[in-house]
Amino acid sequence: MTTSNAATPDADPAVLEELTRLRDSIDNIDAAVVHMLAERFKCTQQVGRLKAQHRLPPADPGREARQIARLRALAENAKLDPAFAEKFLTFIIAEVIRHHERIADDTAGGRS
Repeated sequence: MTTSNAATPDADPAVLEELTRLRDSIDNIDAAVVHMLAERFKCTQQVGRLKAQHRLPPADPGREARQIARLRALAENAKLDPAFAEKFLTFIIAEVIRHHERIADDTAGGRS
């Protein structure tokens, strides 16, 4: 098994065409995921500012648990591994909390 993306000269042109089509779809999906994440983080930055202004804690464990359960159910319905979906959301939540802590520190320090 090779990990090279280079086509072999004797590869079936129809297979290479299908491979290119599938990879183009993957590239488009990746671009959409990045744009959706950017929009999500714009919203969470606003949440962080609102929390900081009202001296609310950066983390909300109850909401996080509900979101993880919700995403696991969505993943199951979409035939995606729920454990993977949970790991993905847990990573995002950790980054959001880090942003919220920074925003709270900046607000407390008078930089907001």
